[in-house]
Amino acid sequence: MTIDTVDLGEFTFESGESIPELEVAYETYGEFTGDNAVLICHALTGSAHVARRPDAGDETAGQARAWWGDVVGPGKAIDTTEYYVVCANVPGSCYGTTGPASTNPETGEPYGTDFPPVTVGDWTRAQRRLLDELGVGRLHAVIGGSVGGMNVLDWLRRYPDDVTRAAAVATAGRLDAQCLAIDTVARRAITSDPDWNGGHYYGASESETNGGSSDSSDGDTGPEDGLARARQLGHIMYLSKASMAQKFGRRSAGRETVREEPPDPAAAFFPYREVESYLDYQAEKFVDRFDANSYLYLTRAMDDFDLSTGYESDTAALAAFEGELLLLSFTADWHFTVDQAEALAESARDAALDVAHHVIESDHGHDAFLVEPETVGPPLSALLADGLSGRPITDTAESNSSAPSETFAPVHTSLFSQ
Repeated sequence: MTIDTVDLGEFTFESGESIPELEVAYETYGEFTGDNAVLICHALTGSAHVARRPDAGDETAGQARAWWGDVVGPGKAIDTTEYYVVCANVPGSCYGTTGPASTNPETGEPYGTDFPPVTVGDWTRAQRRLLDELGVGRLHAVIGGSVGGMNVLDWLRRYPDDVTRAAAVATAGRLDAQCLAIDTVARRAITSDPDWNGGHYYGASESETNGGSSDSSDGDTGPEDGLARARQLGHIMYLSKASMAQKFGRRSAGRETVREEPPDPAAAFFPYREVESYLDYQAEKFVDRFDANSYLYLTRAMDDFDLSTGYESDTAALAAFEGELLLLSFTADWHFTVDQAEALAESARDAALDVAHHVIESDHGHDAFLVEPETVGPPLSALLADGLSGRPITDTAESNSSAPSETFAPVHTSLFSQ
């Protein structure tokens, strides 16, 4: 496995704006044999660090651990002894790829909000250019979850001849109004923080990084309170009612767990609940590793994505893809719902795609695709090895495959029941 960066040179974004240098951080695992390349697209605040790296203590790009380390690796569902796995950090992020925290070579200062607007399409185009640099033409598969699943869908409409198989996990063709609203409030939390300063809050230490990228805010400046609130909203969106009831309920966090500073005078009278402690802890960790401007840019890209843009419908957008598409959804996920995934599957069927929609029963909510490797891994492994015809668990509705199709009951698996 290797960790590297590549300078793709001048890059023009879909907005029409350009930057003189786009540096992309990426990781590769396994050996390329010409037809075994698998591209993995990360979720909103993920990085290229998809699998474990024992040689680096498994700490890369500011993240404590590989975000899909139980799914990708030797002997895992996405087996790096068989497949050449590539994962690239997307433009606009702060994990090594050029983004708002990066140094503008023309000014010597961080871009801040002078960085061009970023779209999911820009991510796909940058990935295509990276693969060209690596000598990878047609992909055996492209796989991604959440907004990474949107990235997968964009591959199918933008480069349909470059993909043999695809898996879009816990995703949809677009966000619904409720999620758009929550993202709006999260961004307002950042931009209303007095330390946001119009997006130009970086200290000197942040611009003196490898390739002009920063792994986080400097800890002393920037809209840390706003970013913390934005991340807390995100965590609420990623969990389900059932998972929150199971993990926290209304329980007090205990006398040994105290707030550093009560948020209001009356708070000292009331219990500091486990759910509050969890959200505060997650926020504290996040502001230490992520950039507020990147959060603004990446949520904008996710909110903007609409599979049908430029086409008459989702069906028309997918019509040119002649490979196989696997959709995975989770019953308690209200960020990207089962119904949204099924609507996407219907559009794919209308386009005569070979498609399967696999529904997993889970209490975890949207986070299920990250924390349930035992349910996510087997369908992905089967797709890579044998395509949809070899999947151990088949479609919720009939596939357009020429092979016989069968139906199945959703997988009944929950970590909370173990």
